[in-house]
Amino acid sequence: MPTPMPTTLRHLLFVLNPISGDINKDNLEDTVTAYCKERGRAAAFYHTTGDADLEHLRAHLATHAYDAVFAAGGDGTVSLVAEALAGGEVPLGILPLGSGNGLSKDLGIPQDVEAALRLTWDHELRLLDTLRVGGRFAAHLADLGFNALIVERYDQGEARGPAAYVRVATQEYLGYQPATYHIETDEEAWEGPAFMLTIANANTFGSNVIINPDSRMDDGQFELCIIEPFPNTATPGILYRLYTNGFDDSDYTRRLCCRKARISVPGATEVLVQIDGEPCHLPSPVEVEIDVRNLRVLAPTSAPAAK
Repeated sequence: MPTPMPTTLRHLLFVLNPISGDINKDNLEDTVTAYCKERGRAAAFYHTTGDADLEHLRAHLATHAYDAVFAAGGDGTVSLVAEALAGGEVPLGILPLGSGNGLSKDLGIPQDVEAALRLTWDHELRLLDTLRVGGRFAAHLADLGFNALIVERYDQGEARGPAAYVRVATQEYLGYQPATYHIETDEEAWEGPAFMLTIANANTFGSNVIINPDSRMDDGQFELCIIEPFPNTATPGILYRLYTNGFDDSDYTRRLCCRKARISVPGATEVLVQIDGEPCHLPSPVEVEIDVRNLRVLAPTSAPAAK
């Protein structure tokens, strides 16, 4: 359930990633400053550099008082700010400026900057669960398999935006060899090959693929969403279901609901994982745990209960 905000948000920090997505940010600070000043708020800005951003942001927040901190960037920036704020009293706001913007879409936050700025004065406070994946923080989604590979290839390239992502996916698809995974959860065990394995505390990728329909982000559990290997003839049907809330209707998909999990690839000492849009290589097995309702987030008042 939404939690009422106890006070008006007056002092706001906007954490800006200058290179996220493919959006021009030259006038962003002027736009945000003017918007906030018009409504009696004070806006400050913090620029990420790619060098120990989490440590530097935490140090800044320890010496400066803000009523809310807004992540102005893509999924990586949102995850960075969320990790800095998790477990504390200061809420996270989001100005979606990346290529995917997955968490903001799941929360019903407008994808237009000025519409999203409305959160500075009109909002509900939601308490969301977060995850630890191989010891690393995750605010939204993580996965192993095909999508993790595509995210790594995309990250290594220079082009940005949906078209670049689709191009990389098309190039890698035909030659992709699914791995076999062994999964142990607090509820059950599963082993088999998977085209993709998503660790989901939410519903939707930034690409609008609905990987985990009808789930909640504040229920104290997460889902492992498995897409098993499938023939090329099944591709259109699977894609249709992923874009129309029909994940569970395919013969090649399954979900495991749990509070903790251990995921390994037999014979592998490390695995490629993407976490909130960032690729990384983690030791196998990968331990996954949930932190219940430890992140305060500003969401539109018109949005449904947190998914």
